[in-house]
Amino acid sequence: MTQDLIEKINALAKKKREEGLSEEEQKLQKELYKEYLTQFRSGFKQQLNNVDVKFPDGKVVPLTELNKKK
Repeated sequence: MTQDLIEKINALAKKKREEGLSEEEQKLQKELYKEYLTQFRSGFKQQLNNVDVKFPDGKVVPLTELNKKK
């Protein structure tokens, strides 16, 4: 996720609160939100793929394997 993307989203949100947005700016805002969510979800899934679960018996299993068993 780039800092530039976040800054653009924040600038449009501030403008929306203070002045309102034109139709073109509203479309841009929706596209930026969509791109942000796509990147966020991708990063979150990547984090979950690196999570291991340790059971009381000492066995360590990747979280992705636990989801496959269900």
